[in-house]
Amino acid sequence: MSEAWIQARQAADEPVVVAALYHFADWPEFAEVKAPLTEFCVGLGIRGTLLLAHEGINGTVSGTRSAIDALLARLRGDSRFANLEHKESFSDRHPFLRLKIKLKREIVTLGKPVDPTAVVGTYVKPQEWNALISDPSVLLIDTRNDYEVAIGTFAGAVDPKTANFSDFPEYVASQLDPAKHTRVAMFCTGGIRCEKASSYMRQQGFDEVYHLQGGILKYLEEVPVEESLWQGECFVFDERVAVKHGLEQGEATVCYGCRRALMPADLESPLYEYGISCAHCHDSLSDDQRKRFAERRMQLALATKRLGKS
Repeated sequence: MSEAWIQARQAADEPVVVAALYHFADWPEFAEVKAPLTEFCVGLGIRGTLLLAHEGINGTVSGTRSAIDALLARLRGDSRFANLEHKESFSDRHPFLRLKIKLKREIVTLGKPVDPTAVVGTYVKPQEWNALISDPSVLLIDTRNDYEVAIGTFAGAVDPKTANFSDFPEYVASQLDPAKHTRVAMFCTGGIRCEKASSYMRQQGFDEVYHLQGGILKYLEEVPVEESLWQGECFVFDERVAVKHGLEQGEATVCYGCRRALMPADLESPLYEYGISCAHCHDSLSDDQRKRFAERRMQLALATKRLGKS
C-alpha cells in the first residue's frame, strides 16, 4: 500500500481548502520546476491550475489543509517567493477535476513589457478601500473582463468593457489622460492584474495610482457586509463560478457556450440549454459547435462521476 494511496484516502476525509496565489519574481529556471512540482502536487492530491513563467507564479488550487500548507511551504522555501501571499476559501468538494501546471510567457497576459517588482502602484488595504473610492477626485476602474463585471463590481466603478486583460493598454491609451486623471484606483479578483496594470500606468505617466491589496476576494473576506460597497457577486475561475461576502459560494452559474456568468434569472430563458448555450450565445452557435458542446457535456458528466467529486 503506497504512501500516495494513504494520503489520498486521508484527503477524502478532510475539508477542501481552495487557495488562490500569485507572486512576481525573476525566475529564469521556471521550466525546470514543472516536473518535480507536478509530482509533488499529485502525491498530495492537489487539483487546480498553476501557471509558471519567468516573471513568477499564478494559480488557484484545492486540497486538504495539510496538502495546501505543504505546497505553500515548498514554494516559500525559495527565498524569491518567501513573501508569496495567498487567499483561502473553503468548499465541501474539489472545485477542480484535475491538476494542470503550465509554462507561460506571462502569468497574466498584458502583452506589454512591465516589471511589477520594479515599479507598481500604491497598495490599499481592504479596511481603507471604502474611504479612498468614496473620494470624488478618484477615478475607480474595474480591470477585469466584461463578463466578470457583469455580475458584480464596486459602486461607481468604471467598466473598461475589455474582453481580455491584454485589451487594457488600449483602453488606457484611448480613454485616460495623466493630466486629467490624476488619481486612479483599480481592483481585480485577487490583485495580480492590478499589479501589472498599475505598473503599466506608472510607466505611462500616471503618478498617483492605487490598487486594492488582495483584490476583491480579500475585501469580501475582511469587510463586513453592512459596511461593504461591493454590489453583486465576484466571478472566480473555477467550478464555484462566483463568491459573495465571506467568500461563500454565490448563485451564479456559467454558460459552457460563451463562458459568460449567468444569474438565476438567466436560466429561465427558453434559449438556455445546460452545457450548450444561453440567451447571449444561442443564435451565434453553429450546428458543429452544438454537437461538440453536447459531447463535452457528456464527457464532463462522466469525468465527474469517475472522480467522485471528493
